[in-house]
Amino acid sequence: MLDGGTSPMNSLGLAKPPAETRVVVAMSGGVDSSVVAAMLAAEGYDVVGVTLQLYDHGAALARKGACCAGRDIHDARRVAETMGFPHYVLDYENRFRESVVDEFADAYLAGATPVPCIRCNQRVKFRDLLETARDLDADCMATGHYVRRLVGPGGPELHRAADPARDQSYFLFATTPAQLDFLRFPLGSLASKAETRALAARHGLTVADKPDSQDICFVPDGDYAGVIRKLRPGAAEPGEIVHLDGQVLGRHEGVIHYTVGQRRGLGIGGGGEPLFVLRLDPDRRRVVVGPRSALATRSVQVAEVNWLGDGDFEAAPEGGWEVAVKVRSTRPPKPARLRPLGAACARVELLGAEEGVAPGQACVFYAPDGDRVLGGGWITRD
Repeated sequence: MLDGGTSPMNSLGLAKPPAETRVVVAMSGGVDSSVVAAMLAAEGYDVVGVTLQLYDHGAALARKGACCAGRDIHDARRVAETMGFPHYVLDYENRFRESVVDEFADAYLAGATPVPCIRCNQRVKFRDLLETARDLDADCMATGHYVRRLVGPGGPELHRAADPARDQSYFLFATTPAQLDFLRFPLGSLASKAETRALAARHGLTVADKPDSQDICFVPDGDYAGVIRKLRPGAAEPGEIVHLDGQVLGRHEGVIHYTVGQRRGLGIGGGGEPLFVLRLDPDRRRVVVGPRSALATRSVQVAEVNWLGDGDFEAAPEGGWEVAVKVRSTRPPKPARLRPLGAACARVELLGAEEGVAPGQACVFYAPDGDRVLGGGWITRD
Protein backbone atom coordinates (compact mmCIF):
# COMPACT_ATOMS: atom_id res chain seq x y z
CA MET A 1 0.00 0.00 0.00
CA LEU A 2 1.34 3.46 -0.89
CA ASP A 3 0.92 6.85 0.75
CA GLY A 4 0.90 9.67 -1.76
CA GLY A 5 2.22 7.25 -4.35
CA THR A 6 5.74 7.13 -2.89
CA SER A 7 6.09 5.81 0.67
CA PRO A 8 5.13 2.20 1.45
CA MET A 9 3.01 1.75 4.56
CA ASN A 10 4.49 -0.48 7.25
CA SER A 11 2.52 -3.05 9.24
CA LEU A 12 1.48 -0.36 11.74
CA GLY A 13 -0.03 1.80 8.99
CA LEU A 14 2.74 4.40 9.00
CA ALA A 15 4.56 5.58 5.89
CA LYS A 16 8.05 4.82 7.22
CA PRO A 17 10.35 1.81 7.21
CA PRO A 18 10.09 -0.18 10.47
CA ALA A 19 13.66 0.71 11.46
CA GLU A 20 12.73 4.41 11.36
CA THR A 21 9.46 3.90 13.26
CA ARG A 22 9.70 4.24 17.03
CA VAL A 23 7.03 2.32 18.94
CA VAL A 24 6.54 2.57 22.68
CA VAL A 25 5.07 -0.70 23.94
CA ALA A 26 3.18 -0.65 27.24
CA MET A 27 4.52 -3.80 28.92
CA SER A 28 2.69 -5.21 31.92
CA GLY A 29 4.96 -8.22 32.26
CA GLY A 30 2.26 -10.56 30.98
CA VAL A 31 2.32 -12.68 27.85
CA ASP A 32 0.12 -10.39 25.73
CA SER A 33 2.15 -7.19 25.87
CA SER A 34 5.38 -9.20 25.82
CA VAL A 35 4.36 -10.80 22.53
CA VAL A 36 3.49 -7.39 21.06
CA ALA A 37 6.95 -6.08 21.94
CA ALA A 38 8.68 -9.20 20.63
CA MET A 39 6.71 -9.22 17.36
CA LEU A 40 7.49 -5.59 16.62
CA ALA A 41 11.15 -5.95 17.56
CA ALA A 42 11.45 -8.98 15.28
CA GLU A 43 9.93 -6.94 12.43
CA GLY A 44 12.70 -4.39 12.87
CA TYR A 45 10.82 -1.58 14.60
CA ASP A 46 12.59 0.79 16.99
CA VAL A 47 10.87 -0.61 20.09
CA VAL A 48 10.98 1.03 23.51
CA GLY A 49 9.40 -0.99 26.32
CA VAL A 50 7.77 0.86 29.21
CA THR A 51 6.41 -0.75 32.38
CA LEU A 52 4.40 1.27 34.87
CA GLN A 53 4.76 0.68 38.59
CA LEU A 54 1.21 1.49 39.60
CA TYR A 55 0.65 0.08 43.05
CA ASP A 56 2.26 -1.71 45.96
CA HIS A 57 0.55 -4.91 47.03
CA GLY A 58 2.19 -4.59 50.41
CA ALA A 59 0.64 -1.16 50.97
CA ALA A 60 -2.71 -2.07 49.46
CA LEU A 61 -3.06 -5.18 51.58
CA ALA A 62 -1.04 -4.05 54.61
CA ARG A 63 1.08 -7.13 54.21
CA LYS A 64 4.83 -7.13 54.63
CA GLY A 65 7.12 -8.49 51.99
CA ALA A 66 4.70 -8.22 49.06
CA CYS A 67 6.26 -6.06 46.37
CA CYS A 68 3.84 -4.74 43.83
CA ALA A 69 4.90 -5.35 40.35
CA GLY A 70 8.28 -6.82 41.26
CA ARG A 71 7.73 -10.04 39.36
CA ASP A 72 5.99 -8.35 36.46
CA ILE A 73 8.73 -5.75 36.09
CA HIS A 74 11.33 -8.52 36.13
CA ASP A 75 9.43 -10.46 33.44
CA ALA A 76 9.10 -7.39 31.20
CA ARG A 77 12.79 -6.64 31.58
CA ARG A 78 13.69 -10.21 30.65
CA VAL A 79 11.66 -9.93 27.45
CA ALA A 80 13.43 -6.68 26.54
CA GLU A 81 16.82 -8.31 27.15
CA THR A 82 15.86 -11.35 25.07
CA MET A 83 14.70 -9.23 22.11
CA GLY A 84 17.37 -6.53 22.46
CA PHE A 85 15.41 -3.32 22.97
CA PRO A 86 15.53 -0.72 25.78
CA HIS A 87 13.12 -1.01 28.71
CA TYR A 88 12.14 1.60 31.27
CA VAL A 89 10.15 1.44 34.51
CA LEU A 90 8.14 4.54 35.36
CA ASP A 91 6.83 5.22 38.86
CA TYR A 92 3.18 6.14 38.34
CA GLU A 93 2.10 5.07 41.81
CA ASN A 94 0.86 8.50 42.92
CA ARG A 95 -0.98 9.14 39.64
CA PHE A 96 -2.59 5.71 39.78
CA ARG A 97 -3.70 6.14 43.37
CA GLU A 98 -5.16 9.60 42.72
CA SER A 99 -6.78 8.76 39.37
CA VAL A 100 -7.96 5.19 39.94
CA VAL A 101 -7.60 3.70 43.43
CA ASP A 102 -9.10 6.56 45.44
CA GLU A 103 -12.13 6.75 43.17
CA PHE A 104 -12.53 2.96 43.36
CA ALA A 105 -12.74 3.11 47.15
CA ASP A 106 -15.03 6.13 47.23
CA ALA A 107 -17.34 4.64 44.60
CA TYR A 108 -17.80 1.45 46.60
CA LEU A 109 -18.54 3.46 49.74
CA ALA A 110 -21.13 5.42 47.73
CA GLY A 111 -22.90 2.20 46.74
CA ALA A 112 -21.60 2.03 43.17
CA THR A 113 -19.87 -0.85 41.36
CA PRO A 114 -16.79 0.72 39.74
CA VAL A 115 -14.69 -0.64 36.87
CA PRO A 116 -11.15 0.58 37.69
CA CYS A 117 -9.56 -1.05 34.61
CA ILE A 118 -11.43 1.41 32.38
CA ARG A 119 -10.37 4.38 34.50
CA CYS A 120 -6.77 3.14 34.35
CA ASN A 121 -6.86 3.02 30.56
CA GLN A 122 -8.62 6.38 30.40
CA ARG A 123 -6.59 8.35 32.94
CA VAL A 124 -3.20 6.65 33.14
CA LYS A 125 -2.25 4.42 30.21
CA PHE A 126 -3.94 6.33 27.39
CA ARG A 127 -3.37 9.79 28.86
CA ASP A 128 -0.20 10.01 30.95
CA LEU A 129 1.70 7.13 29.36
CA LEU A 130 0.64 8.17 25.89
CA GLU A 131 2.06 11.65 26.53
CA THR A 132 5.27 10.03 27.77
CA ALA A 133 5.41 8.07 24.52
CA ARG A 134 5.16 11.32 22.57
CA ASP A 135 7.92 12.81 24.73
CA LEU A 136 10.07 9.84 23.68
CA ASP A 137 9.48 10.83 20.03
CA ALA A 138 7.43 7.70 19.38
CA ASP A 139 5.41 7.44 16.20
CA CYS A 140 2.78 5.34 17.99
CA MET A 141 2.11 3.36 21.16
CA ALA A 142 1.21 -0.34 21.11
CA THR A 143 -0.53 -2.38 23.80
CA GLY A 144 -1.49 -6.02 24.31
CA HIS A 145 -5.24 -5.38 24.36
CA TYR A 146 -7.47 -7.68 22.32
CA VAL A 147 -9.28 -5.12 20.19
CA ARG A 148 -8.98 -4.04 16.56
CA ARG A 149 -8.17 -0.61 15.20
CA LEU A 150 -9.44 -0.26 11.64
CA VAL A 151 -9.22 2.81 9.43
CA GLY A 152 -12.62 3.79 8.04
CA PRO A 153 -13.84 6.67 5.87
CA GLY A 154 -13.77 9.03 8.85
CA GLY A 155 -10.45 7.85 10.30
CA PRO A 156 -9.44 5.20 12.85
CA GLU A 157 -12.27 3.11 14.30
CA LEU A 158 -12.37 0.78 17.30
CA HIS A 159 -13.72 -2.74 16.68
CA ARG A 160 -14.16 -5.87 18.75
CA ALA A 161 -11.37 -8.44 18.68
CA ALA A 162 -11.46 -11.31 16.20
CA ASP A 163 -11.68 -13.73 19.14
CA PRO A 164 -14.92 -12.94 21.03
CA ALA A 165 -13.65 -14.83 24.08
CA ARG A 166 -10.69 -12.42 24.41
CA ASP A 167 -12.37 -9.19 23.31
CA GLN A 168 -11.52 -6.23 25.59
CA SER A 169 -13.36 -3.47 23.76
CA TYR A 170 -15.67 -2.91 26.76
CA PHE A 171 -12.69 -1.65 28.74
CA LEU A 172 -11.56 0.79 26.03
CA PHE A 173 -14.77 2.70 25.31
CA ALA A 174 -13.32 5.91 26.79
CA THR A 175 -10.50 6.02 24.21
CA THR A 176 -10.74 9.33 22.35
CA PRO A 177 -10.36 9.72 18.58
CA ALA A 178 -7.02 11.53 19.11
CA GLN A 179 -5.73 8.68 21.27
CA LEU A 180 -6.98 6.08 18.82
CA ASP A 181 -5.01 7.80 16.07
CA PHE A 182 -1.78 7.15 18.04
CA LEU A 183 -2.57 3.69 19.42
CA ARG A 184 -2.01 0.27 17.89
CA PHE A 185 -3.35 -3.15 19.00
CA PRO A 186 -1.39 -5.88 17.17
CA LEU A 187 -3.15 -8.80 18.91
CA GLY A 188 -6.70 -7.84 17.97
CA SER A 189 -6.78 -9.95 14.82
CA LEU A 190 -5.41 -13.15 16.38
CA ALA A 191 -7.79 -16.11 16.40
CA SER A 192 -7.11 -17.24 19.98
CA LYS A 193 -4.97 -16.87 23.10
CA ALA A 194 -3.28 -20.14 22.13
CA GLU A 195 -1.90 -18.32 19.09
CA THR A 196 -0.47 -15.62 21.35
CA ARG A 197 1.25 -18.18 23.56
CA ALA A 198 2.63 -19.96 20.49
CA LEU A 199 4.15 -16.68 19.33
CA ALA A 200 5.69 -16.18 22.78
CA ALA A 201 7.27 -19.62 22.60
CA ARG A 202 8.49 -18.99 19.06
CA HIS A 203 10.31 -15.86 20.26
CA GLY A 204 11.77 -17.73 23.23
CA LEU A 205 9.96 -15.68 25.87
CA THR A 206 9.96 -17.02 29.42
CA VAL A 207 6.40 -15.68 29.94
CA ALA A 208 4.91 -17.99 27.28
CA ASP A 209 3.12 -20.06 29.94
CA LYS A 210 2.53 -17.28 32.47
CA PRO A 211 -1.07 -17.44 33.74
CA ASP A 212 -3.48 -14.64 32.91
CA SER A 213 -4.31 -12.24 35.73
CA GLN A 214 -7.92 -12.71 36.86
CA ASP A 215 -8.45 -9.94 39.40
CA ILE A 216 -8.08 -6.18 39.52
CA CYS A 217 -4.32 -5.59 39.72
CA PHE A 218 -4.35 -3.85 43.12
CA VAL A 219 -6.81 -6.42 44.52
CA PRO A 220 -4.85 -9.61 43.74
CA ASP A 221 -6.87 -11.84 46.06
CA GLY A 222 -10.27 -10.56 44.94
CA ASP A 223 -11.12 -9.16 48.39
CA TYR A 224 -12.42 -5.73 47.38
CA ALA A 225 -13.88 -5.00 50.80
CA GLY A 226 -10.55 -5.79 52.47
CA VAL A 227 -8.69 -3.30 50.29
CA ILE A 228 -11.33 -0.61 50.87
CA ARG A 229 -11.10 -1.10 54.63
CA LYS A 230 -7.35 -0.48 54.39
CA LEU A 231 -7.80 2.58 52.18
CA ARG A 232 -10.72 4.07 54.13
CA PRO A 233 -10.43 2.83 57.74
CA GLY A 234 -13.72 3.06 59.61
CA ALA A 235 -15.65 4.29 56.57
CA ALA A 236 -17.81 1.17 56.21
CA GLU A 237 -20.64 1.37 58.72
CA PRO A 238 -23.16 -1.36 59.64
CA GLY A 239 -26.81 -1.05 58.74
CA GLU A 240 -29.99 -2.88 57.78
CA ILE A 241 -30.85 -5.36 55.05
CA VAL A 242 -34.32 -4.35 53.92
CA HIS A 243 -36.80 -6.07 51.61
CA LEU A 244 -38.24 -4.07 48.73
CA ASP A 245 -41.55 -4.04 50.63
CA GLY A 246 -39.91 -2.27 53.59
CA GLN A 247 -39.50 -5.28 55.92
CA VAL A 248 -36.19 -5.35 57.80
CA LEU A 249 -34.64 -8.80 57.27
CA GLY A 250 -31.30 -8.47 58.99
CA ARG A 251 -28.11 -6.50 59.56
CA HIS A 252 -24.95 -5.98 57.53
CA GLU A 253 -21.40 -4.81 58.31
CA GLY A 254 -21.12 -2.26 55.50
CA VAL A 255 -22.49 -1.75 51.99
CA ILE A 256 -18.98 -2.35 50.60
CA HIS A 257 -19.61 -6.09 51.07
CA TYR A 258 -22.47 -6.11 48.54
CA THR A 259 -23.03 -5.53 44.84
CA VAL A 260 -26.22 -5.19 42.79
CA GLY A 261 -27.38 -8.61 41.58
CA GLN A 262 -25.67 -10.51 44.41
CA ARG A 263 -27.55 -13.53 45.76
CA ARG A 264 -25.11 -15.50 47.88
CA GLY A 265 -23.71 -14.37 51.20
CA LEU A 266 -26.56 -12.08 52.19
CA GLY A 267 -26.63 -13.51 55.69
CA ILE A 268 -30.40 -13.40 56.11
CA GLY A 269 -31.16 -17.10 56.20
CA GLY A 270 -32.99 -19.35 53.77
CA GLY A 271 -36.64 -20.06 53.16
CA GLY A 272 -39.04 -18.43 50.76
CA GLU A 273 -38.12 -17.09 47.34
CA PRO A 274 -34.46 -16.38 46.50
CA LEU A 275 -33.49 -12.78 47.26
CA PHE A 276 -31.05 -10.60 45.36
CA VAL A 277 -29.43 -7.24 46.08
CA LEU A 278 -31.50 -4.68 44.16
CA ARG A 279 -29.75 -1.49 45.19
CA LEU A 280 -27.47 0.00 47.80
CA ASP A 281 -28.45 3.06 49.84
CA PRO A 282 -25.23 4.24 51.52
CA ASP A 283 -26.78 7.42 52.92
CA ARG A 284 -29.23 5.34 54.99
CA ARG A 285 -26.72 2.46 55.26
CA ARG A 286 -29.26 0.07 53.73
CA VAL A 287 -28.95 -2.93 51.44
CA VAL A 288 -32.26 -3.35 49.59
CA VAL A 289 -33.13 -6.88 48.47
CA GLY A 290 -35.99 -8.47 46.57
CA PRO A 291 -36.99 -11.04 43.95
CA ARG A 292 -34.99 -11.58 40.79
CA SER A 293 -37.75 -10.04 38.69
CA ALA A 294 -37.09 -6.69 40.37
CA LEU A 295 -33.55 -6.64 38.95
CA ALA A 296 -34.81 -6.22 35.39
CA THR A 297 -34.54 -2.81 33.75
CA ARG A 298 -35.06 -1.46 30.25
CA SER A 299 -33.88 2.10 30.77
CA VAL A 300 -30.36 3.21 31.72
CA GLN A 301 -29.05 6.71 32.35
CA VAL A 302 -25.40 7.33 31.35
CA ALA A 303 -22.99 10.21 31.89
CA GLU A 304 -19.47 11.15 30.72
CA VAL A 305 -20.32 9.86 27.26
CA ASN A 306 -17.40 9.33 24.89
CA TRP A 307 -18.62 9.20 21.28
CA LEU A 308 -16.62 7.30 18.65
CA GLY A 309 -19.39 7.05 16.07
CA ASP A 310 -19.78 9.01 12.86
CA GLY A 311 -21.31 12.46 13.05
CA ASP A 312 -22.28 14.69 15.96
CA PHE A 313 -23.47 12.68 18.97
CA GLU A 314 -26.23 15.15 19.82
CA ALA A 315 -27.49 15.22 16.21
CA ALA A 316 -29.08 11.79 16.55
CA PRO A 317 -31.70 10.62 14.06
CA GLU A 318 -35.33 10.85 15.11
CA GLY A 319 -35.87 8.10 17.66
CA GLY A 320 -32.21 8.11 18.73
CA TRP A 321 -29.18 6.19 17.55
CA GLU A 322 -29.77 2.52 16.76
CA VAL A 323 -27.08 0.64 18.69
CA ALA A 324 -26.22 -2.51 20.60
CA VAL A 325 -24.99 -2.08 24.17
CA LYS A 326 -23.11 -4.02 26.81
CA VAL A 327 -23.90 -3.20 30.44
CA ARG A 328 -21.28 -5.65 31.74
CA SER A 329 -18.08 -6.90 30.18
CA THR A 330 -19.18 -10.54 30.23
CA ARG A 331 -22.49 -10.00 28.47
CA PRO A 332 -23.03 -9.88 24.70
CA PRO A 333 -24.21 -6.64 23.06
CA LYS A 334 -28.00 -6.24 23.14
CA PRO A 335 -30.18 -4.07 20.84
CA ALA A 336 -31.02 -0.61 22.18
CA ARG A 337 -31.86 2.97 21.34
CA LEU A 338 -29.45 5.70 22.42
CA ARG A 339 -31.07 9.07 23.05
CA PRO A 340 -28.67 11.98 23.74
CA LEU A 341 -29.69 14.29 26.59
CA GLY A 342 -26.80 16.68 26.06
CA ALA A 343 -23.18 16.65 24.94
CA ALA A 344 -22.11 13.98 27.44
CA CYS A 345 -25.21 12.28 28.85
CA ALA A 346 -27.87 10.04 27.40
CA ARG A 347 -30.73 7.66 28.01
CA VAL A 348 -30.29 4.08 26.80
CA GLU A 349 -33.53 2.25 26.07
CA LEU A 350 -33.01 -1.50 25.93
CA LEU A 351 -35.23 -3.49 23.62
CA GLY A 352 -35.04 -6.39 26.07
CA ALA A 353 -34.70 -6.13 29.83
CA GLU A 354 -31.27 -6.58 31.48
CA GLU A 355 -30.71 -7.70 35.05
CA GLY A 356 -28.32 -6.31 37.63
CA VAL A 357 -27.57 -2.97 36.00
CA ALA A 358 -25.66 -0.98 38.61
CA PRO A 359 -24.42 2.61 39.00
CA GLY A 360 -20.69 2.87 38.42
CA GLN A 361 -20.57 0.27 35.69
CA ALA A 362 -19.95 1.11 32.05
CA CYS A 363 -22.54 0.99 29.30
CA VAL A 364 -20.68 0.54 26.02
CA PHE A 365 -22.26 1.33 22.64
CA TYR A 366 -21.66 -0.77 19.54
CA ALA A 367 -22.91 -0.65 15.98
CA PRO A 368 -26.12 -2.70 15.56
CA ASP A 369 -24.13 -5.70 14.34
CA GLY A 370 -22.10 -5.59 17.60
CA ASP A 371 -18.69 -5.13 15.98
CA ARG A 372 -17.66 -1.47 15.87
CA VAL A 373 -17.38 0.40 19.18
CA LEU A 374 -19.35 3.65 19.05
CA GLY A 375 -18.33 4.82 22.53
CA GLY A 376 -19.98 4.52 25.90
CA GLY A 377 -20.71 6.15 29.22
CA TRP A 378 -20.95 5.52 32.95
CA ILE A 379 -24.21 4.25 34.41
CA THR A 380 -25.68 6.66 36.95
CA ARG A 381 -28.64 6.64 39.27
CA ASP A 382 -31.76 8.18 37.74
